[in-house]
Amino acid sequence: SWVCLFLQVLRQFVRHESDAVGSLVLERSMNRVQLLGRVGQDPVMRQVEGKNPVTIFSLATNEMWRTGDSEVAQGGEYEPRDISQKTTWHRISVFRPGLRDVTYQYVKKGSRLFVEGKLDYGEYTDRNNVRRQATTIIA
Repeated sequence: SWVCLFLQVLRQFVRHESDAVGSLVLERSMNRVQLLGRVGQDPVMRQVEGKNPVTIFSLATNEMWRTGDSEVAQGGEYEPRDISQKTTWHRISVFRPGLRDVTYQYVKKGSRLFVEGKLDYGEYTDRNNVRRQATTIIA
């Protein structure tokens, strides 16, 4: 009957915990970031013992918004006093060998740059041997 068929199909899609232990279920997900901004300092290349080198730099993005009830000027722009701005700094890490080397060699402080990558949350130890949280864009 159609009820038996429906239950068979339903069993194929519903997994119990005991079923999931023995099988690997892959599902699609996405971790993707796109940034357009200005480089904060010349990139540096670092190498941690036993790991591949990484090029690191900071990138600033700006968010602007109109404040108050000001009128638009003749040229279609707002007066500077009517605009607020917030700058956000992003830590960019480049691990891929070709891209890492080109970034280190050619990217300079003040360069306007488009970066695409993924978010990574981790920890590092600072110069004072204190563990700190870090959010990084892996380019």
